[in-house]
Amino acid sequence: MTDLERIADLSMRFGGSYMADFGAPKSRHDFTQYQLMSCLILKAYLKTTYRGVLDILASSESLRQALLLDRKLPHYTTLQKFNARSDVMQIAAEIMRRIGKELTQRGGSDAVALDATGLESCVASAHFVARSGHTRSRWVKVSVSVVCGVLLPLAMVVDWGPTNDKVQARALLEQTWANANPQVLYADAGYDAEWIHQWVHSHQSQSIINPVLHRKDGTLGGQLRSGMTSERLKQARYGRRWNVECFFSALKRKVGSTLSSRKDDMLLKEAIWKVLAYTLHR
Repeated sequence: MTDLERIADLSMRFGGSYMADFGAPKSRHDFTQYQLMSCLILKAYLKTTYRGVLDILASSESLRQALLLDRKLPHYTTLQKFNARSDVMQIAAEIMRRIGKELTQRGGSDAVALDATGLESCVASAHFVARSGHTRSRWVKVSVSVVCGVLLPLAMVVDWGPTNDKVQARALLEQTWANANPQVLYADAGYDAEWIHQWVHSHQSQSIINPVLHRKDGTLGGQLRSGMTSERLKQARYGRRWNVECFFSALKRKVGSTLSSRKDDMLLKEAIWKVLAYTLHR
Protein backbone atom coordinates (compact mmCIF):
# COMPACT_ATOMS: atom_id res chain seq x y z
CA MET A 1 0.00 0.00 0.00
CA THR A 2 1.41 3.39 -0.99
CA ASP A 3 1.48 6.44 1.30
CA LEU A 4 -1.42 8.01 -0.61
CA GLU A 5 -3.53 4.86 -0.33
CA ARG A 6 -2.76 4.56 3.38
CA ILE A 7 -3.73 8.20 4.00
CA ALA A 8 -6.92 7.72 2.00
CA ASP A 9 -7.76 4.55 3.94
CA LEU A 10 -7.16 6.21 7.33
CA SER A 11 -9.13 9.33 6.47
CA MET A 12 -12.06 7.20 5.26
CA ARG A 13 -11.93 5.12 8.43
CA PHE A 14 -11.76 8.11 10.79
CA GLY A 15 -14.37 10.09 8.84
CA GLY A 16 -16.74 7.17 8.41
CA SER A 17 -16.81 6.49 12.15
CA TYR A 18 -17.55 10.11 13.00
CA MET A 19 -19.37 11.89 10.15
CA ALA A 20 -22.84 11.19 8.82
CA ASP A 21 -22.90 9.78 5.29
CA PHE A 22 -24.60 12.84 3.85
CA GLY A 23 -24.92 16.43 4.96
CA ALA A 24 -28.62 16.82 4.14
CA PRO A 25 -31.48 14.31 3.73
CA LYS A 26 -32.45 15.79 0.36
CA SER A 27 -28.97 16.02 -1.14
CA ARG A 28 -28.17 14.03 -4.29
CA HIS A 29 -26.27 11.45 -2.23
CA ASP A 30 -23.61 11.07 -4.91
CA PHE A 31 -20.69 11.31 -2.49
CA THR A 32 -20.43 10.88 1.26
CA GLN A 33 -19.04 13.61 3.48
CA TYR A 34 -16.02 11.52 4.44
CA GLN A 35 -15.22 10.84 0.79
CA LEU A 36 -15.11 14.58 0.15
CA MET A 37 -13.11 15.13 3.34
CA SER A 38 -10.59 12.51 2.23
CA CYS A 39 -10.20 14.26 -1.12
CA LEU A 40 -9.39 17.52 0.67
CA ILE A 41 -6.84 15.80 2.90
CA LEU A 42 -5.15 14.31 -0.18
CA LYS A 43 -5.22 17.74 -1.82
CA ALA A 44 -3.33 19.21 1.15
CA TYR A 45 -0.87 16.31 1.26
CA LEU A 46 -0.12 16.60 -2.46
CA LYS A 47 0.08 20.43 -2.31
CA THR A 48 -2.16 20.68 -5.33
CA THR A 49 -5.43 22.31 -6.40
CA TYR A 50 -9.02 21.02 -6.43
CA ARG A 51 -8.66 20.07 -10.09
CA GLY A 52 -5.18 18.69 -9.49
CA VAL A 53 -6.26 16.16 -6.87
CA LEU A 54 -9.12 15.01 -9.11
CA ASP A 55 -6.69 14.52 -12.00
CA ILE A 56 -4.54 12.33 -9.75
CA LEU A 57 -7.59 10.31 -8.67
CA ALA A 58 -8.65 9.88 -12.29
CA SER A 59 -5.27 8.32 -13.10
CA SER A 60 -5.08 6.00 -10.07
CA GLU A 61 -7.54 3.11 -9.87
CA SER A 62 -6.16 1.90 -6.52
CA LEU A 63 -6.61 5.33 -4.97
CA ARG A 64 -10.19 5.56 -6.25
CA GLN A 65 -10.88 2.14 -4.74
CA ALA A 66 -9.51 3.29 -1.38
CA LEU A 67 -11.97 6.20 -1.49
CA LEU A 68 -14.80 4.02 -2.83
CA LEU A 69 -15.05 6.26 -5.90
CA ASP A 70 -15.23 3.52 -8.51
CA ARG A 71 -18.22 4.89 -10.43
CA LYS A 72 -17.45 8.59 -10.79
CA LEU A 73 -15.48 11.44 -9.31
CA PRO A 74 -16.87 14.63 -7.79
CA HIS A 75 -16.60 17.88 -9.71
CA TYR A 76 -13.99 20.28 -8.37
CA THR A 77 -16.75 22.73 -7.38
CA THR A 78 -18.23 20.01 -5.15
CA LEU A 79 -14.98 19.92 -3.18
CA GLN A 80 -14.93 23.72 -3.02
CA LYS A 81 -18.48 23.89 -1.67
CA PHE A 82 -17.86 21.16 0.89
CA ASN A 83 -14.71 22.90 2.10
CA ALA A 84 -16.61 26.18 2.40
CA ARG A 85 -19.37 24.74 4.60
CA SER A 86 -17.81 21.89 6.57
CA ASP A 87 -16.77 22.39 10.20
CA VAL A 88 -13.11 21.61 9.61
CA MET A 89 -11.95 22.40 13.14
CA GLN A 90 -14.51 20.02 14.60
CA ILE A 91 -13.39 17.27 12.19
CA ALA A 92 -9.76 17.85 13.13
CA ALA A 93 -10.53 17.80 16.85
CA GLU A 94 -12.38 14.50 16.52
CA ILE A 95 -9.59 12.82 14.56
CA MET A 96 -7.04 13.97 17.13
CA ARG A 97 -9.29 12.78 19.94
CA ARG A 98 -9.33 9.30 18.41
CA ILE A 99 -5.56 9.37 17.99
CA GLY A 100 -5.19 10.39 21.62
CA LYS A 101 -7.50 7.60 22.73
CA GLU A 102 -5.44 4.99 20.87
CA LEU A 103 -2.19 6.36 22.29
CA THR A 104 -3.62 6.37 25.81
CA GLN A 105 -4.68 2.75 25.45
CA ARG A 106 -1.14 1.87 24.39
CA GLY A 107 0.35 3.91 27.22
CA GLY A 108 2.15 6.26 24.87
CA SER A 109 0.94 9.74 25.82
CA ASP A 110 2.82 10.39 29.09
CA ALA A 111 4.48 13.61 27.91
CA VAL A 112 3.48 16.38 25.50
CA ALA A 113 5.26 19.43 24.10
CA LEU A 114 3.53 22.70 23.14
CA ASP A 115 4.55 25.27 20.58
CA ALA A 116 3.34 27.32 17.61
CA THR A 117 4.55 27.99 14.07
CA GLY A 118 3.52 30.18 11.16
CA LEU A 119 2.37 29.22 7.69
CA GLU A 120 2.82 31.79 4.95
CA SER A 121 -0.01 33.02 2.74
CA CYS A 122 2.30 33.99 -0.13
CA VAL A 123 5.15 32.27 -1.94
CA ALA A 124 7.76 34.89 -0.95
CA SER A 125 9.93 33.60 1.90
CA ALA A 126 10.27 35.50 5.16
CA HIS A 127 13.95 36.09 4.29
CA PHE A 128 13.04 37.62 0.91
CA VAL A 129 10.43 39.88 2.49
CA ALA A 130 12.91 41.08 5.12
CA ARG A 131 15.66 41.73 2.54
CA SER A 132 13.24 43.67 0.35
CA GLY A 133 12.59 46.09 3.20
CA HIS A 134 8.98 45.07 3.76
CA THR A 135 7.33 43.58 6.82
CA ARG A 136 4.78 40.81 6.94
CA SER A 137 1.76 42.02 8.87
CA ARG A 138 0.17 38.65 9.62
CA TRP A 139 0.28 34.94 8.93
CA VAL A 140 -1.63 31.80 9.86
CA LYS A 141 -0.50 30.62 13.28
CA VAL A 142 -0.75 26.91 14.07
CA SER A 143 -0.43 25.90 17.74
CA VAL A 144 -0.20 22.20 18.59
CA SER A 145 0.53 19.83 21.44
CA VAL A 146 2.63 16.89 20.29
CA VAL A 147 3.09 13.55 22.04
CA CYS A 148 6.77 13.15 22.80
CA GLY A 149 8.40 10.13 21.20
CA VAL A 150 5.75 9.36 18.57
CA LEU A 151 5.44 12.97 17.27
CA LEU A 152 1.67 12.87 16.84
CA PRO A 153 -0.49 15.90 17.66
CA LEU A 154 -3.11 15.68 20.39
CA ALA A 155 -4.62 19.14 19.88
CA MET A 156 -4.47 22.04 17.46
CA VAL A 157 -5.55 25.68 17.47
CA VAL A 158 -5.37 27.72 14.26
CA ASP A 159 -5.42 31.51 14.51
CA TRP A 160 -3.91 34.63 12.99
CA GLY A 161 -0.44 35.77 13.99
CA PRO A 162 1.43 37.57 15.29
CA THR A 163 0.06 37.01 18.78
CA ASN A 164 1.53 35.94 22.09
CA ASP A 165 1.53 32.15 22.43
CA LYS A 166 -0.43 32.45 25.67
CA VAL A 167 -3.45 33.74 23.72
CA GLN A 168 -4.07 30.26 22.29
CA ALA A 169 -2.70 28.39 25.31
CA ARG A 170 -5.93 27.83 27.23
CA ALA A 171 -7.81 26.35 24.26
CA LEU A 172 -4.79 24.20 23.44
CA LEU A 173 -4.50 22.92 27.01
CA GLU A 174 -8.22 22.15 27.25
CA GLN A 175 -8.16 20.18 23.99
CA THR A 176 -5.02 18.30 25.03
CA TRP A 177 -6.41 17.14 28.36
CA ALA A 178 -9.76 16.31 26.78
CA ASN A 179 -7.97 13.87 24.46
CA ALA A 180 -5.43 12.37 26.87
CA ASN A 181 -4.00 12.71 30.37
CA PRO A 182 -0.29 13.46 29.98
CA GLN A 183 1.88 13.41 33.06
CA VAL A 184 4.33 16.09 31.89
CA LEU A 185 3.97 19.18 29.71
CA TYR A 186 7.00 20.84 28.09
CA ALA A 187 6.88 24.35 26.62
CA ASP A 188 9.25 27.17 25.74
CA ALA A 189 9.40 30.65 27.20
CA GLY A 190 6.43 31.78 25.11
CA TYR A 191 4.18 29.87 27.52
CA ASP A 192 5.86 31.10 30.70
CA ALA A 193 3.01 32.16 32.98
CA GLU A 194 2.03 31.23 36.50
CA TRP A 195 -1.57 30.54 35.44
CA ILE A 196 -0.41 27.92 32.91
CA HIS A 197 1.62 26.15 35.61
CA GLN A 198 -1.39 26.25 37.93
CA TRP A 199 -3.74 24.95 35.21
CA VAL A 200 -1.50 21.98 34.48
CA HIS A 201 -0.92 21.19 38.17
CA SER A 202 -4.68 21.35 38.81
CA HIS A 203 -4.92 18.38 36.43
CA GLN A 204 -2.36 16.42 38.48
CA SER A 205 0.42 16.86 35.92
CA GLN A 206 3.82 18.53 35.85
CA SER A 207 4.65 21.62 33.81
CA ILE A 208 8.23 22.17 32.65
CA ILE A 209 8.46 25.62 31.04
CA ASN A 210 11.56 27.66 30.35
CA PRO A 211 11.10 30.88 32.39
CA VAL A 212 11.64 34.47 31.29
CA LEU A 213 13.53 36.75 33.68
CA HIS A 214 11.71 40.04 34.24
CA ARG A 215 13.31 41.19 37.52
CA LYS A 216 16.58 43.03 37.77
CA ASP A 217 17.81 40.78 40.57
CA GLY A 218 17.34 37.69 38.37
CA THR A 219 14.70 36.07 40.57
CA LEU A 220 11.50 34.49 39.31
CA GLY A 221 8.07 35.44 40.59
CA GLY A 222 5.25 33.00 41.24
CA GLN A 223 5.21 29.90 43.39
CA LEU A 224 5.54 27.42 40.52
CA ARG A 225 7.56 29.61 38.13
CA SER A 226 10.24 30.10 40.76
CA GLY A 227 10.92 26.37 40.68
CA MET A 228 11.90 26.41 37.00
CA THR A 229 15.66 26.64 37.64
CA SER A 230 18.21 25.42 35.12
CA GLU A 231 18.87 22.41 37.37
CA ARG A 232 15.16 21.60 37.48
CA LEU A 233 14.82 21.87 33.68
CA LYS A 234 17.79 19.56 33.15
CA GLN A 235 16.53 17.05 35.70
CA ALA A 236 13.08 17.02 34.05
CA ARG A 237 14.57 16.37 30.58
CA TYR A 238 13.53 19.71 29.14
CA GLY A 239 15.23 18.75 25.87
CA ARG A 240 12.16 16.66 25.04
CA ARG A 241 10.45 19.93 24.13
CA TRP A 242 12.26 19.68 20.81
CA ASN A 243 9.80 16.95 19.81
CA VAL A 244 7.34 19.66 18.78
CA GLU A 245 10.05 21.45 16.78
CA CYS A 246 10.79 18.18 14.97
CA PHE A 247 7.08 17.83 14.21
CA PHE A 248 6.89 21.31 12.67
CA SER A 249 10.06 20.77 10.66
CA ALA A 250 8.80 17.49 9.21
CA LEU A 251 5.34 18.98 8.61
CA LYS A 252 6.73 21.80 6.49
CA ARG A 253 9.08 19.52 4.57
CA LYS A 254 6.29 17.12 3.71
CA VAL A 255 3.25 19.31 3.02
CA GLY A 256 4.88 22.71 2.65
CA SER A 257 4.86 25.93 4.67
CA THR A 258 2.96 28.04 2.14
CA LEU A 259 -0.82 28.27 1.83
CA SER A 260 -2.38 28.81 -1.58
CA SER A 261 -5.88 29.99 -0.60
CA ARG A 262 -6.83 33.64 -0.81
CA LYS A 263 -9.82 34.10 1.49
CA ASP A 264 -9.18 34.34 5.22
CA ASP A 265 -11.44 31.45 6.25
CA MET A 266 -10.03 29.23 3.49
CA LEU A 267 -6.48 29.95 4.64
CA LEU A 268 -7.31 28.76 8.14
CA LYS A 269 -9.00 25.63 6.81
CA GLU A 270 -6.11 24.85 4.47
CA ALA A 271 -3.74 24.98 7.44
CA ILE A 272 -5.93 22.49 9.30
CA TRP A 273 -6.04 20.12 6.31
CA LYS A 274 -2.23 20.26 6.10
CA VAL A 275 -1.80 19.24 9.73
CA LEU A 276 -4.39 16.47 9.35
CA ALA A 277 -2.76 15.18 6.16
CA TYR A 278 0.66 15.01 7.79
CA THR A 279 -0.80 13.43 10.93
CA LEU A 280 -2.33 10.61 8.89
CA HIS A 281 0.96 10.25 7.01
CA ARG A 282 2.72 9.74 10.35
